[in-house]
Amino acid sequence: MEVFHHNIYEYQKGLRPLCLCTFNREKTQKAEERLIKENISYYINEIGDGKINIYFGNQACIEVIKSFNKINLCELTAQEDFILGIMLGYDRLLQCGRYLKKIYI
Repeated sequence: MEVFHHNIYEYQKGLRPLCLCTFNREKTQKAEERLIKENISYYINEIGDGKINIYFGNQACIEVIKSFNKINLCELTAQEDFILGIMLGYDRLLQCGRYLKKIYI
């Protein structure tokens, strides 16, 4: 939960438009309560094995994630993976390299 709280801080300070945390399902309620309290948009995706991914941040970013309509991150297309990485604040040049590797393999 420490990383979760730090990601909320970074989002609120404008360092990133979207955050992603993976938790055991038991922590879902506590995470949701905090996001609701902070008035932060979020989307929860159950990924199996009792785990969830919580995406939170800008509402437009959340809508993009929902539009992917994927459960597991490994199911993302090269384009979706690129978009997600950029929204999460990953280095743009590294994302470009990752994208090129995915489309040429």
